[in-house]
Amino acid sequence: MKILVVDDNPLILNSLSDLLFAQGYCVNTGCHGLDASEKLQNEYYDLVIVDHLMPIMNGIQLTKHIRQHKTYLDTPVILMTTQGHQSLKLICDTNLFSAVIDKPIDVQNLLKLIKSLLSVNTRYQLL
Repeated sequence: MKILVVDDNPLILNSLSDLLFAQGYCVNTGCHGLDASEKLQNEYYDLVIVDHLMPIMNGIQLTKHIRQHKTYLDTPVILMTTQGHQSLKLICDTNLFSAVIDKPIDVQNLLKLIKSLLSVNTRYQLL
């Protein structure tokens, strides 16, 4: 399973990448939304994890861009935010995302969430 992790903070990007790689996932990273958008055009990913606040193209803009492509309509997208769920609901439709998680990230909850989203998406693709 291939996961794209997008965050402008190199510490978070590297720690998530290392964590997911250790769990057996193939991981690629992007440092902002535009970088990720280019990677999504060149390669298919089973799941995308995006930071909310990033330069050039933020996580909301990136997810809207992702959802415009048939290939990624059903691909799980997890949004990471420091703003909290309620604040996020005031600025966007949170239905764009498969899940929203707060930073700092609870690693065990993230791993359970990824496993759950990938198993649902894999079953959907097999039907």
